[in-house]
Parts: sequence; C-alpha cells; structure tokens
Amino acid sequence: MKVIETGIAGLLIVEPRVFGDDRGFFLESWKRRAFAEIGIDIDFVQDNHSRSARGVLRGLHYQQPNPQGKLVRVTAGRVWDVAVDLRAGSPTYGKWAGVELSAANKRLFWVPPGFAHGFVSLEDNTDFMYKCTAYYEPATEHALAWNDPALGVEWPLEGIEPALSAKDQVGIPLSAVEPFA
Repeated sequence: MKVIETGIAGLLIVEPRVFGDDRGFFLESWKRRAFAEIGIDIDFVQDNHSRSARGVLRGLHYQQPNPQGKLVRVTAGRVWDVAVDLRAGSPTYGKWAGVELSAANKRLFWVPPGFAHGFVSLEDNTDFMYKCTAYYEPATEHALAWNDPALGVEWPLEGIEPALSAKDQVGIPLSAVEPFA
C-alpha cells in the first residue's frame, strides 16, 4: 500500500494495492498488521455505512469527550472528504486537509482522534463507509461550522447547494471549540 502525507501529523491518505482483471478487483481495506507498520495500530469498535445524494454535506463532526478515529472510504460514487485538526498544542491546530475519495480511486483516509471530520457527496447514491475507534455517542457529538471563514475549507460546491442536517446548520465556529487535550 502507498501512504500519502497530508502535511498534518497523523492524518494520512492510503492507497491500497488493487488486484484487478476483466472479472473485477480485490483489495484489502483493513489488515491490522499492514496498518500497524504505517503507524495505525488501533482497535476498531464500530463500522458505519451512509448513503448520500449529490450535494449532501455531513459534518464537520467530532465527539468530545470520547473522540473517534476513523478510517474512511467510498464504495460507490465520490466525495470530497475533510478533516480539521482540533488537537490542543498541535502546530496545525485549526488547519484542514481534504481528499477526493471515490469508488474509482479506492483511496482510504485515516482521521485520527482529535479531528473534526466531514464530507460532501459529489454524486448521487454515494456509499461512504468508515471504521471507528470509539463508539458513537450522540450526547458527546458536536458540529464545527462547515463554512467557518476562520477554517477556509475549500469545498468543491460549484453547481451544488449543500443539503445540511439541522445539526450541521448550527455548527459552532472554530473560536468556540474546546481543543482536545
């Protein structure tokens, strides 16, 4: 597998080895030993799967306390996926990195605990799958404002009016976030 650094410590893009022929393809989306070799030596406790129409924007979400690390990928369609560093004392606090994930490119994105995470679906019927290091706890989930000018996330929204949940419509600005210890 190939690992691509994002410029933010711990936040990684992973390109798995894909074996394909005219019948289809095979890839390993998670192999503990291989991921441990690249510094992702963790236990996952929950797998999630969402389907989104084009223009659905989910995030930027984080849990505090009980932060989740997420290994994310797309199995149908494509998204622009974003993670924002919320770790106290991090030299990249408040910085973001984004990557296009798609069924075609088969990339994975490792988002460690201490980050806000979100994506916008760029195609109808996009299936987004992710493994989590902590259980989902609705009472500790927060939404960082996806369009906070202090973040300056460059969402590829040309021709798209983002469809937001009620929670995401009232996300808080970076200035109101309590950084992760």
